[in-house]
Amino acid sequence: MGTWDTGHFDNDTAADFAADLDDATEAGRTELVREALLRATAAEDCLDSDEAVVAVAAAALVAEQCPGGPPVETVYGPDEPLPRFPEELRVLALRALDRVTADKSELRDLWIDADGEDGEWHRGIARLRSTLTAAISTRL
Repeated sequence: MGTWDTGHFDNDTAADFAADLDDATEAGRTELVREALLRATAAEDCLDSDEAVVAVAAAALVAEQCPGGPPVETVYGPDEPLPRFPEELRVLALRALDRVTADKSELRDLWIDADGEDGEWHRGIARLRSTLTAAISTRL
């Protein structure tokens, strides 16, 4: 995996995911995001880093649409406008982030080795989790 920074789209696989989103129809974009999140949550054994980085990128796009959500400001993210995602994707995005940061996650292990457990990548994930959790809590 070619990674050049800690941002949610700062790696080859997430940038490719953004290009796939740009190539898809509007409805297809929602399904690509949903599928990325579902693949991560469905992983029973070790979660592959490629699946994990796509799940993180998808979660970032969902979190961006939450009240107070952090904007995805990168040249490597999608260029085409995204549809308004269904609110149930917020719960799925949170579950995907939980899986990415759990044991048996190759991406988590790589970032712990590179940056420790409280490095910038982990702080970025924590910000996404916080945004999603707040958005979900206000709907209950």
